[in-house]
Amino acid sequence: MNGILDMDKSEVKSSHSLQIVEFPHDGVTAHFITAQATEETINDVVDQVTAEMAARDARIAFQYVFGGRKFYPQAVSAIEKLDWPLTLLHGDACSGSTITGTQFIALSGAELHPVMDGDRKVGNWYDTDDARYCLLGDLHADDLSLGREEQAQAVFEKMESLLKQADMEFTDIARTWLYLNNLLEWYDEFNVVRTNFFKDKGTFEKMVPASTGIGAGTAAGEEMVAALLAVKPKHDGVNVFAVPSPLQCPALDYKSSFARAVEIDQPGSRLLTISGTASIEPGGKTVYLDDTQKQIELTMAVVHEILKSRDMDWENTARAIAYFKDDSEAHLLTKYCLEHHLPELPIAISHADVCRHDLLFEIELDAVKAK
Repeated sequence: MNGILDMDKSEVKSSHSLQIVEFPHDGVTAHFITAQATEETINDVVDQVTAEMAARDARIAFQYVFGGRKFYPQAVSAIEKLDWPLTLLHGDACSGSTITGTQFIALSGAELHPVMDGDRKVGNWYDTDDARYCLLGDLHADDLSLGREEQAQAVFEKMESLLKQADMEFTDIARTWLYLNNLLEWYDEFNVVRTNFFKDKGTFEKMVPASTGIGAGTAAGEEMVAALLAVKPKHDGVNVFAVPSPLQCPALDYKSSFARAVEIDQPGSRLLTISGTASIEPGGKTVYLDDTQKQIELTMAVVHEILKSRDMDWENTARAIAYFKDDSEAHLLTKYCLEHHLPELPIAISHADVCRHDLLFEIELDAVKAK
């Protein structure tokens, strides 16, 4: 285990465990927290994470809850008490009767500056000697009567506007998370909106960010909800660059505007953020139709090759989200990890549609390593 990767699997109340990975960078420590939760335990888990982060003098900056819309009133009640953005996501086909888990990012050693969307706190920015960082979540259009493409356009415009509060530009975005309601009905149209916006802002001339694009409905029925990580280097010793996938073609080849991965290389440490990855062969076609186990095997092989290409491996994982079209098949990922002797990974499970009707599984992953 390298020194920058501190996996702390502390037992908490109700026999639930937190998986906490620490990522120190230039005097600041990011804490990636993954926890399993149910409807009965979600409040206890949030209380445990809050207490654990307080003990580490860390402030929570970001949270996902993976569960059905029936939990929206509970989530709204929680949001009113929280000092961080919370995004509640459920799969398009989700019954709405389960919560599968939650994931947090917290920070210590940094002064957090809030980013406000009206009277809503949607994130924070902070400085180190090397760079400025901004993490935003739960971004959506103000007018939910707009059509799908208009809401997507409004969200991208909001990203650009909110980043100005941190004196950052749209092209400073290194990573996006894009959750589309009923994605399979309009993913092509969404890609046109995204590509045109990127062209207008000069994204293709600088760097296309890593991204996850998933069919996950949101709490209030927004057509699109987004999150982002932006990085603005302060000197030449910080490099933010796209990383190709050794086993897949660029997503740009099939008109999907995202990088397979992006690395943030700074003095003393590296963070590799791998985009949502699925069972797609080098030519861009889906393979292993109707076979979730085979799709998992190929997808994990693709992710592993990206990790190895950057001198990393599974033990460098800081956080991951696995998206299943049928969440009853989540045990197949556990089976894969056991059969391939992977370390216990901090993975949250989400019930969601992937960006093609024939894709049954997708995983995103962040990895960290000291230099």
